Order: sequence, then C-alpha cells, then structure tokens
Amino acid sequence: MSQKLMSRKKPSYKIGEQLLAYLERYNRTTKIPISYDDLLRFSGSVVVYDENDEDTMWIRVYYSEFERPEIDYHLKQVYTLLFSDGNEEIFQYLNIDAIDYCTFGNSKPFRIKVRNILNDNYTYLYVKKADASRVYGLELEHILSPNRINFAVYEDTLIEEHISGIPGDEFIKESLADCTDNQKSQIAKEFVKFNERCMIRLLGDMRSYNYVIIPVHDFDNVIYKIRAIDFDQQSYEGNFKVYKPQFFKENYQMVKLVSEKLKPASIEQYKKEERSVLARRIITSRKRLKHLMRCMTKDHISTRENLLQLRKQLYDYTLDMKFKRCRSMGQVVRVALDFVKRNYEDISMKKWVQTSHL
Repeated sequence: MSQKLMSRKKPSYKIGEQLLAYLERYNRTTKIPISYDDLLRFSGSVVVYDENDEDTMWIRVYYSEFERPEIDYHLKQVYTLLFSDGNEEIFQYLNIDAIDYCTFGNSKPFRIKVRNILNDNYTYLYVKKADASRVYGLELEHILSPNRINFAVYEDTLIEEHISGIPGDEFIKESLADCTDNQKSQIAKEFVKFNERCMIRLLGDMRSYNYVIIPVHDFDNVIYKIRAIDFDQQSYEGNFKVYKPQFFKENYQMVKLVSEKLKPASIEQYKKEERSVLARRIITSRKRLKHLMRCMTKDHISTRENLLQLRKQLYDYTLDMKFKRCRSMGQVVRVALDFVKRNYEDISMKKWVQTSHL
C-alpha cells in the first residue's frame, strides 16, 4: 500500500531567499565549519547491525588518517554551536565515537555520535542536505506540535538534534503486546491525536519507522507519547491519504488498537481535542506562523500535478472553496490551518453567546 500511496522519489528543494531570511530572523542559521558534501568523502564503510544481527540500513564510514582529525574537530564545533555557546573549552571532554551514513530514504543523513568522556553520556546529531520542504516541516513541528525542535542551516547543509524515543516499528514489534489494557487505550488515544495533527499540517509518510514512541513515567503509571522524527514529506504528495498515518500498512497494529480500545464517540472527541489545541497554538504563535506562511506560499516545494490532486481532495473533504484556489502547497497548508482556526473560533463564540444568556 505504501508504494501506491506515495511517489517513488521526492526531489530536494533549494532554500530560497525569503525562507533564509526567516531562518535568520529566528536564529536558525549559523556558520557551520563542515558541510554535508565534506562528509561524503569517506574512504570505506561497514554495515551496522542491531543487537539481533539485523541490518539497520546504516553503514559506519571511515576517513583517511589525514582527514579524520580535522573532521572530528569540525564536528565538535558543530556540536557546541547547536547545544552550547560555541566555546571550544569543552572539546577536550568530547569524542566523536562514530559517523554513520544512511543509504535508505530521501535525505541520506549522516548520524554523528558525540560522547562526553568524563561520564560516557552521549548524544547524536544529524548532518543532512538542506531541503526547503524539510525545513518547513521542522518549523511547523516546532510551532504547532507539543514538541520543540533544535536545528541549524548553513548554505546547503542542515544540522538536526536527535529526537529520543523508541522507533515506532520496534515498539510495535517488541513492546506493544506487553502493555497493560489501560496503556493500550492511552496509546490508541495518542495515535488518534497524532493522526489528526499530521493530517491538518500536511506532514506525510508517517510510517511506523518515521515516528518514535516516548514512555513517560507519571506517578505509578507509564504513559506514551508519539512524536514525528522525519519531515521530508512535508506537503509534497498529492494523495491526501499520505498525510494520514492510519492508511499505511506499517501502522496496521496501531489502527487495530484504536478500533479495539476506543469507541467512535471517543475517537471523535480526541480529534476535536487535538484540533482545539492546534487552533490555540496557531493563535498564540500568530506572528511567527504568519511569517512562515508568507515564505511557504511563495515557495516551490512540490509538483503541479501533486498540487492539483491535493487541493481537489481537500475540497472534497472540507467543501471549502479556498482549497480550489490554492496556487502552491504553502497556500494549501495556510488554508488548512485557517480552516481549523476558524472552526475553533466559531465554536468558541457560540459557547460564549450561550453562556452569556444563562
């Protein structure tokens, strides 16, 4: 089903002047001492296997003895720029343990493992080719989701922080069956909200390996959150179903969980809750979101065919004529967000009128 839903290959879109100005305005740019292309000059590699000896789709790359010290030094600089103030005093406590390269997917990122040698704590950061649609996805996630994203852009290189959590496919395979009934109900609720959030802001391709499950200990219970980790398919595809995680076969177990644990009335309630929360985020982040939408509506981040297909399907879904007049994917996203905000404000006004007469 996944191949039928999606195009085979999404191209990379260059970051334009308006988007770059936006990124500079909100401190998303910094002068990075190493580029994505620099890391491509590796001289050898080995396959990385997981604890079950299965291929992870990552390869560990190696560089010549003449290049590796310089690369390590520059990666430490990147780490301090992203997570600290750029001070080089901490370099003596940092070690670049591994540089991995993913040959699977659109972005083909490098994953850098940075370890603090004083306590063996480590973190990851990712070096990728800068892609405008991905940057829009990261910014929309930062503004509209309950999560915050740390990333930086310099010329054609994108640096992202690691998002911690259990990969969705691993959680479904290894842990879901062991959850209690209450936990399964809570996971089902989170998947409904996650599905709604992705659909509204047009984040596509949320197959199980493109999001993580985050366990949170709450008194004597463990609750679970779902968080996207891949933003390559931000408003690119023309098929509306691509923006609904429920339609991917990789999420079948989650969809089954929803049907088993939640009644239709509860599902609708959780959808309304997510739309209301999203509408409040749109209102409270009005200035920044308006600036982002100005850039996005004038940008080219998809094909004409995809735009025509998506705006027709969204009109059929909402009966809002504004979708039919959209001339870019950015306009589609803006109309979708306005649609949610407008409905929220209409409902709030009706409730205010009703209560004012009591």
